[in-house]
Amino acid sequence: MRRIALLLATALIATSPALAAPKGQAGKVWQAAEALRAEQLTLLERLVNIDSGTGDKVSGQKAQELVAEQLRALGMDVALIPAENPAYPHNLVATLKGRGKGRVLLIAHTDTVFEPGTVAKRPFSTDGKRAYGPGVGDEKGGVVEGIMAIKLLSQLKHDDYASITFLVETSEERGSPGTRGLITKLVGTADVELNLEPGDAPDTLTVWRKGSNSFDITVKGRPAHAGVAPQLGRNAALELIHQIQLADGLPKVGDGVTANLTLMKAGSRYNIIPEDASATFNVRIRDKAQGEDVDAVFRKNAATTIIPDTVVTVKREISYPPLPDNPQTQALATLAERIYAELDRRIARGGNGGASESAMAYEGGVAALDGLGPIGGGFHSELEYIELDSLTPRLYLLTRLIIETGKNPPVRRQ
Repeated sequence: MRRIALLLATALIATSPALAAPKGQAGKVWQAAEALRAEQLTLLERLVNIDSGTGDKVSGQKAQELVAEQLRALGMDVALIPAENPAYPHNLVATLKGRGKGRVLLIAHTDTVFEPGTVAKRPFSTDGKRAYGPGVGDEKGGVVEGIMAIKLLSQLKHDDYASITFLVETSEERGSPGTRGLITKLVGTADVELNLEPGDAPDTLTVWRKGSNSFDITVKGRPAHAGVAPQLGRNAALELIHQIQLADGLPKVGDGVTANLTLMKAGSRYNIIPEDASATFNVRIRDKAQGEDVDAVFRKNAATTIIPDTVVTVKREISYPPLPDNPQTQALATLAERIYAELDRRIARGGNGGASESAMAYEGGVAALDGLGPIGGGFHSELEYIELDSLTPRLYLLTRLIIETGKNPPVRRQ
């Protein structure tokens, strides 16, 4: 049934209203991209139907091996590199050498936020307009788009670039703890970074991103028998609730700082006054100073307890820095707009609270553009999808960006 649905979806895309066909070399790219639609969907189905939640080392490795197989077949030099944290599958680095001057770095990830067994419950599917499945947009659609872009360049015999490096990592959803050193190394030898995170609806590039921090609030109390002598205990759970209430004034939504409670834990048995309690806040920031401000709030709160003899500690972990609005990214967005205009399409510029590796590329002095994968939504939920009619335009855009930046690379920021 899934195969029938896939063929139907391919047919529907093929009969959708035609976009303006570019002329010259750009026209050849468009025609080649159109011809790859069915293959692109078939490969996407294969990749989505492999569970690869972050930390699922065995299944995640299978996803990486499928990607490696595809890229090797396209003539890329592929290396599967052990993650910097052994809890994660190998990272993949594939390279192509050309005769030009631009060093292009593509970044994508195969890890998802979904638990083992999710594919069995809701595998890849389509309804003619959208494709669904765990990680279909975040970010397996982007991984497959990257593979297809390399295939297009091979078919067109285009090699006017110094190098193309394709990093497919396996721990992005937890802040890249298995890849950070590798990302820094690859950014150091690149002129431009193109990130294959999904595009936002209706058709938007990501030109800024928030940075991601986690704050762990831990409370130490005193255990006691909950029935015989509860007064001897010091309830860590109640103090944790107090700390959460103190943080309630921090914003939860919006384009600025957001701080949201995401994890809670307290107690060990139902008949013991909790000795330990903890909570985690996921904090997103537009600039680094905001992270320091939130840190100060949590530490000030920790000094104010209402349960006597409890001790509150705060631990901060920085996942990704912010990708700020900057001239280098805006210049790439202008190039993307010009490329999209070849199809008589317009593309918007925006940003969101989702962090990514592009912030690390920017900090390394490299021009970075994000949100180049297929358009989608519902990320990190059972509703996750991508728009099928975005596959070919987004593949065209990525391929043309590689061609243009390979030929005329941006100047690295000092």
